[in-house]
Amino acid sequence: MAPVIVFRRQVFALSAHELMRYYNWKTELLRIGLLLTAVAAVCAIFDLGLWPLFIAALLVCAWLLRNLQHLSDWLYSGVDKEPPEASGMWGQVFDVIYDMQRETTQNSAKLQAMIDYLHSSFASMSDAVVMLDPVGNIEWCNASAHDLLGLRQSDDTGRQLINLIRSPAFLRYFEAERYQTPLEMTSPVNGGLSLSVSVNFFGQRNRLLFARDVTRTHRLEKMRKDFVANVSHELRTPLTVINGYLETFSEHGGDNPRWDRAVSQMLQQSRRMHMLIQDLMLLSRLEAVPKAGDDTVISLRSLMEMIREECGSAAKGPRRIVIECDDTISIRGNANELRSAFSNLAINAARYTAENDTITLRWYRDDDHAYFEVEDTGIGIEPQYIPRLTERFYRVDQSRSLDTGGTGLGLAIVKHVLIRHRAELRIRSVPEKGSVFTCVFPRSAAVQVKTA
Repeated sequence: MAPVIVFRRQVFALSAHELMRYYNWKTELLRIGLLLTAVAAVCAIFDLGLWPLFIAALLVCAWLLRNLQHLSDWLYSGVDKEPPEASGMWGQVFDVIYDMQRETTQNSAKLQAMIDYLHSSFASMSDAVVMLDPVGNIEWCNASAHDLLGLRQSDDTGRQLINLIRSPAFLRYFEAERYQTPLEMTSPVNGGLSLSVSVNFFGQRNRLLFARDVTRTHRLEKMRKDFVANVSHELRTPLTVINGYLETFSEHGGDNPRWDRAVSQMLQQSRRMHMLIQDLMLLSRLEAVPKAGDDTVISLRSLMEMIREECGSAAKGPRRIVIECDDTISIRGNANELRSAFSNLAINAARYTAENDTITLRWYRDDDHAYFEVEDTGIGIEPQYIPRLTERFYRVDQSRSLDTGGTGLGLAIVKHVLIRHRAELRIRSVPEKGSVFTCVFPRSAAVQVKTA
């Protein structure tokens, strides 16, 4: 090894890349050129001819070939060993390769340690974890993947995941690459298990799949729905009887004002409970069947006129109710469900607006969608409450909802009706200025009306 390299290693320990300042191809060419020039000068002085120069050139070539052979032998034996002794630029080449290899080995060891740590962490999870390469081949999976998905790490590594999980719903989900929401599916190895499958991209389009057993959650949800449906059904009959007697007492009145006031309050709460049970039963029916069964063409003008009358009855005080309807288009769907959804939105607007406020019922379409809107100039809603408005029994202001007689289920009913019609609800609101509730339907739901 050249003295400068030994000096570097023992004293300053400079990196191989910093050695580039000391040696480069120009320096090596200058050394060889000086050697051949000196030999040529000796030949000219002593009149020795060109043979000494030719021999010197051969020796230089032999030296270069010898260093190439050392490089080849070293690379073949493994560059983790000490590099061969060499001078000049060859010493630099050996050092650069050696330092780069050591750095690569250290980085590889760190990466492998990180991978082993992740594998050990994922292996202890009860959820199934599957690592996939960019084309969908299995690179690794944990033990839970065998219990939930039927995958075996020893046998299935390197195989296409879609060849092992043949569920049509999973194939569509996996190949569509729209992983914003998890997929609910039945386990391919145990029909009694319900799974929530989510996929995320990482690295160079590698994918990480998680599958979680949500059977218990589904059972609890089903129990909740059955309980609500059964209790609502069982309460309806006795409540109807109670409501009937209270109405009778209220109509005939009595000599005791305190008794009359008590009957009036009981009747008010009985009617409110009746409305609550009706809404709960409607929600149960909507959830039981995910798609609307009826497919009727509905005229929006007549429907909006009916809703305007209902708003006038529900509002306490006069409201200005405006209808803006594109009469050239109708809507296709379940008439009773859509009437219930649109009416809920309009009556909500009537309840939360003051006298002489304006409520606008609007029906129109563009190139992609059809829209039913209810716009009001009422009290509006704070932005932080808007995402939760369609939850059951959620109220922005408990006292305000009690005063208006709402059940807290109206917007939940609207959401489920729209889902059954492949539509969605969008809400815009500005406090003290008003709100806009928009039902966005696919263009296919709009039917062109033939005009004479």
